[in-house]
Amino acid sequence: MAASTFFTTLSVSLLLISFNIPTSSSVSDLWEIELESSFPLIEPRHGKSISEHDMNLLEFPLNLEFLQAEFFLWGSLGQGLDHVASDLTMGGPAPVGARKANLDALTSDIITQFAYQEVGHIRALKKQVEGFPRPLMDLSPSCFSNLMDKAFGHSLSPSFNPYANSINFLLAAYLLPYVALTGYEGLNPHLQSPISRRLCAGLLGVQSAQDAVIRALLYQHASMKVEPYGVTVAEFTSRISELRNELGRTGNKDEGLIAPSSASSVEGHHQLGNLLAENSNAICYKRAPREILRILYGKGTASVPGGFFPNGANGQIAKSYLHNSDF
Repeated sequence: MAASTFFTTLSVSLLLISFNIPTSSSVSDLWEIELESSFPLIEPRHGKSISEHDMNLLEFPLNLEFLQAEFFLWGSLGQGLDHVASDLTMGGPAPVGARKANLDALTSDIITQFAYQEVGHIRALKKQVEGFPRPLMDLSPSCFSNLMDKAFGHSLSPSFNPYANSINFLLAAYLLPYVALTGYEGLNPHLQSPISRRLCAGLLGVQSAQDAVIRALLYQHASMKVEPYGVTVAEFTSRISELRNELGRTGNKDEGLIAPSSASSVEGHHQLGNLLAENSNAICYKRAPREILRILYGKGTASVPGGFFPNGANGQIAKSYLHNSDF
C-alpha cells in the first residue's frame, strides 16, 4: 500500500507539473492569478476610459480630497499642495488661513500620513477624470470656530482654534473624513464602470480607515474636558454630528463617540460607547452630493456657497446646485 500511495502521489505531481498547475505550496500564487484574470477591467488604462456620466460623479469628491489634503498638509507640515504637488492644483488659489498646528509627535506622524494619502487620492481621481483647478477653500480658525459655535448653539469663548493643540486639531479633523466616506458610499451604486467602482471602493476604504483612526484617538480621551470650555471630547463629537445631521437635512446619518439614546442598536444590544458610526445593521451611512454641500457650506443648503468653500465647490455637479433654491 505504501508503494502504491507513493506512485499515485508521484503520478499526480507529474501531471500537475506537465500542465503548469501550481502545487499546494503555490496556492497563494494561484489565487493571485485567478484574481487577476477574473477582474481584467479594474486595471488602470492609459487615458480616460470611463463614461462622461462616471466622470461627472467622480469629479465631485475632488472637492473633499482637496480640502482634506490642504488641511492635513498644513496642519502637519506647515505647507500645502503648492509645495508638495503643485501640478495637482492646476493653478487654483491657495487656501485661506491654513497653518501648522501645534501637534504632539504621534498626532503629527498620523496626520502627515493622512496628508500624503489625500495627495494620492487626488492623483488617482485625476487619472480617470478631467478634474478642475483647486477651488478656493477657507481653512482659517474662524471658519472652524463658526462651525463649532453652530454646533453648540452659542459662541465659544475664546473662539475655537483647530491649530492650537492635538485635541483641537483632531476635533476639527473629525469634521472631514467621515463626510467624505458617506459621500463615496452614496456614490458607488450610481457608477457604471467597473473601473469607476473599483476606484471609488478603494478611496472609500482609506477614508473609512482615517475616520476610524480619528475616532479611536478621540475615544481614548472621550471623558477629558476640552480646555478652556469645560466640555468633554465626547460631547464635542456629539455636537458636531448633530450639526451635520441638521445641516444635511436627511435624518440621522451621523453619531458621536457616545451613542445617542435614539440610535438604532445592533442585534438588540445598546452600548454606551460608539467607536464607529453605523446603522442598525452595522453598515455605514451614505450621503448624496447635495447633502455634503449643505454641510461643507455650513448653511444647510447646496445653493449658497460658504463655510469651507467661499465661492462654492467645483465641478459640474456642485455648480448645478448653485443659486438653485430647490437644493
